[in-house]
Parts: sequence; C-alpha cells; structure tokens
Amino acid sequence: MTNVEAQKKFGEAVNTGKLEMIRDVVAQDAKDHDPAPNQGPGPQGFIDFFTMMRTAFPDLNLEVDHMVTDEDNVSFAYRVSGTHRGEFMGVAPTGKSFKVRGLQIGRFENGKLKERWGSSDELGILKQLGVEKIPS
Repeated sequence: MTNVEAQKKFGEAVNTGKLEMIRDVVAQDAKDHDPAPNQGPGPQGFIDFFTMMRTAFPDLNLEVDHMVTDEDNVSFAYRVSGTHRGEFMGVAPTGKSFKVRGLQIGRFENGKLKERWGSSDELGILKQLGVEKIPS
C-alpha cells in the first residue's frame, strides 16, 4: 500500500465510522506530535479520538482540498464538518453545524503512519456551535 493509499484509507475510516480500519494504516508505535486532549498513543488513540468525534458529530466529514507528497510524507489541507448531536468537550448537543479547515503532515514507514503533525480550528468549531466560554 502506498502512503497516499494509506492516508486515503484513514480518511475513509473517519468518514464512514469504520474506525478499526485505522489499525491497517497506523504503526503501533506511531507518534502524534499534536494529540487531542486525553488522546492515547498509536492506532487506538486515533480510534478513541474519532469515536468521540463521531459520537459528538455523527455526520462527521473530512474532505481533502490539497495534498502534497514526497517519498515519506503526505501533507494535506482539509475541511472538516459535522452537526453537534452528542457531547463535545463537555458541551451538550446544540444541533448546530460547523465547518472548519485544518492542516496535517504525516510521515510514513512501510505504508503506515509513523508520525503526525497537524491542527484543526477547534476554536472555530466552538464558535460555530455557539459556545461562549471555552471549556477547560
């Protein structure tokens, strides 16, 4: 599997909710340099994070706008959107939708994500949900 194919499979797992597919494309000892709060290590950390996100936003959708690759890295700009139907960061469901942008760089070894750096507009999500005070 090429690095781009692995990255696309990760995105498919996020968009479909078939999160166990993440195990196929993330190295057991993968390092996330920008983990979400309480995100554990390796594939399970990503599965747990996206389980939480899909519980809060059952229609969670990630769309890649632009991708740049080299031999070991896959970098992309994306849009992520969803409708707030479950608790998110201690905020009860609002029924409101959000759409924000993000960036990610992934370094791959043997067709599996080994390191990740990235950022999504978390403040933008909270603003669009109508959250006036940022949860601590």
